[in-house]
Amino acid sequence: MLQAIKAFALLGGEWVLFILLGLSLWSIAVIVQKIREFKTRTQGVSEIENRMPDLLAQGEFKQAEKLALASPSAEGAVLSVGLSNLHLEPEALEQVMESQRLQERILMEKNLLVLGTLGNNAPFIGLFGTVLGIIKAFNDLAIAGTSGPTVVMRGVSEALVATAAGLFIAIPAVAAYNYFQSRIKKSLASADRFSRLLLAYSGKKKR
Repeated sequence: MLQAIKAFALLGGEWVLFILLGLSLWSIAVIVQKIREFKTRTQGVSEIENRMPDLLAQGEFKQAEKLALASPSAEGAVLSVGLSNLHLEPEALEQVMESQRLQERILMEKNLLVLGTLGNNAPFIGLFGTVLGIIKAFNDLAIAGTSGPTVVMRGVSEALVATAAGLFIAIPAVAAYNYFQSRIKKSLASADRFSRLLLAYSGKKKR
């Protein structure tokens, strides 16, 4: 067993770079996908922000529902569910909209776990590659004897590339994760605001 572990360690850390390359491509793919998704989800939000309060205050629930249905945003989804269930009691209506808000959160957070995981673990993967590279470099030095300090220096410098690659993946992944979480929080807060506004004016439908 010990010999197998030693043989594995002496393979060096170059193969870790291929893993990191694959992870970087995965991270980029997720970031691009989420950017496109959030770009789509912002459609119609400004119109909801501008027109919805007045429509609800005036009791124009049919117009408000059309406006909500036209937007693929979380705000639109929560409002459309609420506006289509105005026959419910306020407590039940609130629960229906809260359920939709939770569903929208699940949809918006899809694949963000990938960015969070890569941001936290890519540096450790890179460090693992560096450790393996240093082990191999010192083994090469032992084989070369006193005439081979250049060998170990070259090996150490190559090994450090893995740590740099890990950080190169982690930093954008963490930044993107925090950015998307901020967008989600803002969107859900806006949806919650409109759901409360709808609850405040829902009594007009029942008069």
